[in-house]
Amino acid sequence: MQSLADLISSYDLSNLQWVLLGISGLLIGMSKTGISGIGLMVVPLLANAFGGRPSVGLLLPILIFADIFAVTWYNRHAQWKHILRLLPWAFAGIILATLVGKSISDQTFSRLLAALIIGGIAILIWRDIRADKIKIPKSRWFAGGLGLLGGFSTMIGNAAGPVMALYLLSMRLPKNIYIGTGAWFFFIVNLSKVPLHIWSWKTITLNSFLLDVLVIPAIAAGAFLGIWLVRLLPEKFYRILVIVTTLLSALLLF
Repeated sequence: MQSLADLISSYDLSNLQWVLLGISGLLIGMSKTGISGIGLMVVPLLANAFGGRPSVGLLLPILIFADIFAVTWYNRHAQWKHILRLLPWAFAGIILATLVGKSISDQTFSRLLAALIIGGIAILIWRDIRADKIKIPKSRWFAGGLGLLGGFSTMIGNAAGPVMALYLLSMRLPKNIYIGTGAWFFFIVNLSKVPLHIWSWKTITLNSFLLDVLVIPAIAAGAFLGIWLVRLLPEKFYRILVIVTTLLSALLLF
């Protein structure tokens, strides 16, 4: 039976790649339990370290592991009517993104990924600046459009957080319900993407999955750290840091 040390040495990763994997697990764990937006930083970090398309498959199981922590902690706060309203549109966006992502080059994939991240950052900034003035429509077409965009963004780059945040903002949900609803939505959506990554894009393999398993301790630490920090520190400081560092990382993908 292969030992843990043998498994780690078999991946032939640089020290920087191991560090970035650990940081990614920590940040994803934090983002799923309340430090909203900070997970967006992980997408360009892993893309720069492992390549655009491979990084998306590497990140997906990490997100699912973190989703498990989130739905366990916030399970009773989810509002399923919002989840069920978005899911059909999100699935359509995922299928569209699967076809697009399979037919483009790695360089184009990375640039599309960067564009989606920068677009997400723009939504975050716009939402923060005009939070008290935003009049967001609540029609089924608005929900459908955001669901389609969210599905496309999450399949291409696991970067649908700002889109989902915009929809939940329009529903004026309390904090815990906001987090719980988002946690269940992404858990379902992320699970649905796994077969497409395995058989269509071939970005999830047994080796990549075992590598993700090694990141679980960092994810758990981030999840509990996020729960603690969301009660202790102002979110504004984190949001500024996330926006600046994510924007710089995304620009590197071009």
